[in-house]
Amino acid sequence: MLTQARQQRLLQLNQFEEAARTYGFKQIAGVDEAGRGPLAGPVIAAACILPDGFFLPGIDDSKKLSKKMREELVAELKAHPGVIYSVAAMDALLIDQINILRAALQAMAAAIGLLRTKPDYVLIDGNQKPPIDTPCQTIVKGDTLSHSIMAAANIAKVHRDALMAEYDKEWPQYGFAQHAGYPTEAHLEALKKWGPCPIHRRSFRGVA
Repeated sequence: MLTQARQQRLLQLNQFEEAARTYGFKQIAGVDEAGRGPLAGPVIAAACILPDGFFLPGIDDSKKLSKKMREELVAELKAHPGVIYSVAAMDALLIDQINILRAALQAMAAAIGLLRTKPDYVLIDGNQKPPIDTPCQTIVKGDTLSHSIMAAANIAKVHRDALMAEYDKEWPQYGFAQHAGYPTEAHLEALKKWGPCPIHRRSFRGVA
């Protein structure tokens, strides 16, 4: 059973979703991305529609959770029959061509388009709207304030980490499984030694 404090927090996390429902919207998707800062790998966006009244104890900002906690939380989300989610990726080549912000927004738009149920309202983390026609609302720090954005953020992070672990098998010298492409000291040293591989973002400082 949820404690009163926990229930109050979850109610607060649904404030944006509930506000949208008061205007008649029913299918409300939260959207976030993972991977804007790394030197390698794609930027991943996830979109997630949570059922009305759904509460997920333990959910939090993905950056505050351990890898194990994120994975367990995402597994629980995906196992729920009422949760609708999708994931989209934009690779390093596109990031280099159009810049990371535009690639992230395109990934968000693609994830929204891949949802099996079309949302009628979208909550976006940040202050930039992706190129979509659906009514939407941007929320700065939405991944700490909105239940559905938080769910999407965790899905995107877990998906990207798993993908980077697969890339690690192909290019083990860079240590992608450990740092997921972020500019750690070990990653920068590997770049100096080996140069960039095909998934590095050559337009990023530290790679070029």
